Amino acid sequence: MKVGFLHSLIRKDEKLLVQELRQRKGVELVFLDDRRLAFDLRSGPEVDVVLERCINHSRAMHALRLIESAGTTCVNAYDVARRCGDKILTATALEEAGVPQPETRIAFTESSALEAIEELGYPVVLKPAVGSWGRLLSKINDREAAETVLEHKAILGTYHHSIFFVQKYVEKNGRDIRSFVVGDECVAAIYRSSDHWITNTARGARASNCPVTPEIAEISLHAASAVGGGVLAVDLFETEGRLLANEVNYTMEFKNSIDTTGVNIPERITSYLLKAAR
Repeated sequence: MKVGFLHSLIRKDEKLLVQELRQRKGVELVFLDDRRLAFDLRSGPEVDVVLERCINHSRAMHALRLIESAGTTCVNAYDVARRCGDKILTATALEEAGVPQPETRIAFTESSALEAIEELGYPVVLKPAVGSWGRLLSKINDREAAETVLEHKAILGTYHHSIFFVQKYVEKNGRDIRSFVVGDECVAAIYRSSDHWITNTARGARASNCPVTPEIAEISLHAASAVGGGVLAVDLFETEGRLLANEVNYTMEFKNSIDTTGVNIPERITSYLLKAAR
């Protein structure tokens, strides 16, 4: 079996996956560097399945679409990448599936965004519709701050910042949960703890094991199914005795969660990938 490994840089996460794939009998690994690929719209790479591990969302999304158009199965699929890579599409999918999430507003102008913020009530969190690693998030505590941030985004931002994605701030007591879904199983979860209100490990949050309770498994699988399923990380908030799904990530990072949880996450991903190819 030929496995296409669609990637940008080879980080620790990718090295762990490559190591696992190379241990599998009968698997030939074909590296597909998104910095060197060129497509002709008629054919794709000569592989049986593709594992997507790109860093750049646009490259990932378009490469997946082109590869799938040539008839090759991808993990994750293009539709999953499209939904997860855009917070508006993610929130819409979660809402349609009845998955609880923070109260959200989407607006297209400064004035309508300010009205939406005032309607939600302070504090709120303003996010770019496309973005990751906890970057470019703004916690807004009052109207003066809202007016300032909205003006900066409107004048200095790119196209992506001309759409305003606003969520009610959720008090999470210094931590959130990241769960890992592979196919129809929530295989592991971690707490991400920080003194800062942003609890991404990319921003310095501390990871610790989180037991996968029935409640965590249920909302994680529900959220994963809502966006199309596959190999996904789901960010959850604990608040007022219930869980809310905040985001779903389609190129999940797991390097700091293997020892923390005791779960061999790259092995689970590889087994799922090889089954998807059959």
